[in-house]
Amino acid sequence: MIGIIGAMDIEVQNLKNAVTNAETKTVSGIDFVSGEIDGRSVVIAKAGIGKVNAAVCAQTMILLFKPDVIINTGVAGSLSPAASLGDIVIGTDAVQHDMDTSPLGDPVGFISGIDTVSLPCDEKVREKLLAAAEKIGGFNAVCGRIATGDVFLNSTEQKEKIVSTFSAVAGEMEGGSIGQVCVINKTPFAVVRAISDNADGSSHMDYPTFLKTAAENSTKLMLEYIKNA
Repeated sequence: MIGIIGAMDIEVQNLKNAVTNAETKTVSGIDFVSGEIDGRSVVIAKAGIGKVNAAVCAQTMILLFKPDVIINTGVAGSLSPAASLGDIVIGTDAVQHDMDTSPLGDPVGFISGIDTVSLPCDEKVREKLLAAAEKIGGFNAVCGRIATGDVFLNSTEQKEKIVSTFSAVAGEMEGGSIGQVCVINKTPFAVVRAISDNADGSSHMDYPTFLKTAAENSTKLMLEYIKNA
């Protein structure tokens, strides 16, 4: 079974609409829609925005459905010239840029308990996602690190700090927490993000303008991936 989590309706609604033999189970206010897309078993959920919502959703999905992989899909801000508006970033790994226990001697981004900064995405799933992106065409697809934090990035200074610390390609608000839950539960995961803004002082203007296109690109990629998974 393929588990798919997005933060907002626009990121997952078209995927839910594609599910046949759909059943909905609601837990902790989250609707989990399970069924099939192109003959593949799937479960899809809208988690809500932010790390805690995403973690609650991922843990519940794992306990209820035991998916073989969880893919976090949606939009993100670009942290690199390699990723322009509408492009797709497929995560090599995820980090949590707002985790900071460095006064205790830890590296910035260190996640206690699993004692790591980097949360590796599943390599085989990443390769299939990249192949699906290349087959669809119409947008650029790059692989790179995803930086997660409970903040909408809207500052060049903030953006530069994350880039200099983590060398991330895209910044968003859920992937790293889903990755943490998946690592704890030994569930493979992947993060797919379409670029909706440049995570700088213009992001609050670009985001509403390019959100729909970015979300559509992400959805196209997911449907193509599922078809060949």
